Amino acid sequence: MVAVHEWDLWSTRARLVVTEPGALDEAAVRVRFLLDEVERAASRFRPDSEIRRLTPGPDGTVRLSPMLTDLMGEALAAARRTGGAVDPTVGATLSALGYDRDIRLVEDGAHLVARVRPVPGWERLRLVGNRLALPPGLELDLGATAKAVAADRAAALVADHLGVGVLVSLGGDIATAGPAPIGDWQIRVRDTEAEPVTHISLPGGGAVATSSTVRRTWRRRGETLHHIVDPRTGRPAEPVWRSVSVAASTCAVANAAATAAIVKGRAAVGWLDSRGLPARLVDRHGGVLVCGGWPSEGTGTAA
Repeated sequence: MVAVHEWDLWSTRARLVVTEPGALDEAAVRVRFLLDEVERAASRFRPDSEIRRLTPGPDGTVRLSPMLTDLMGEALAAARRTGGAVDPTVGATLSALGYDRDIRLVEDGAHLVARVRPVPGWERLRLVGNRLALPPGLELDLGATAKAVAADRAAALVADHLGVGVLVSLGGDIATAGPAPIGDWQIRVRDTEAEPVTHISLPGGGAVATSSTVRRTWRRRGETLHHIVDPRTGRPAEPVWRSVSVAASTCAVANAAATAAIVKGRAAVGWLDSRGLPARLVDRHGGVLVCGGWPSEGTGTAA
């Protein structure tokens, strides 16, 4: 028997599942508190968030809170793992393209121009302890990694403190911790109602993440734009894939790989295979391709 708590969060749906119903209320309180801390630290759309108020001192560095230090460290690790395909310095670039507020508030603009703004590059950042070297005017965006890290941290928090199996789903980012229920966690993978669906079994401690070019979209002068920026061009990545789902030991690793695969386009399959990451890629026509040990449609377990 499992117990479920769901709520709206960050323009998506949050879902908390625990294997002991009696632990649900306390688990929900702990998870909501942690996710609120993540938002206060890293939201690009809250004027009072820490990330929006970073002001380097005379030495060019700024001291980060423990939460933002953790999130920033994970963002830089994702940049290194993906060869810069996932880059936390895309904040100003996304704003110039029109994604400058919560996606629910972004208006389609028939007469508004999407401006191309170069991505400064993650190599310009340096995190030492809790101090971040931040060039003047550089705008950070941790949207590509913070939600996945939050799912990992929330699942671990519940398992560690309450001793139960737990699944935390934040939109397409799913993390688990503690013992799985009998038969493992049963996960339905699909990006939109129009996309093909598959089911996988996820063992306790496993994670899966999906990145998509058909969610978080808006229009400028008749062109549909999406939120995954190719740092090489400063433009939304070419939508070779409608969505990419990746299974890994942590949601942070899975999410970074899925996002990088969108950016890498046709080169993604070889890149994922070389890293032994089970993945499911859906192309713009709805065709499904699996690699790295992802089970064939309708069968198996994702490691």
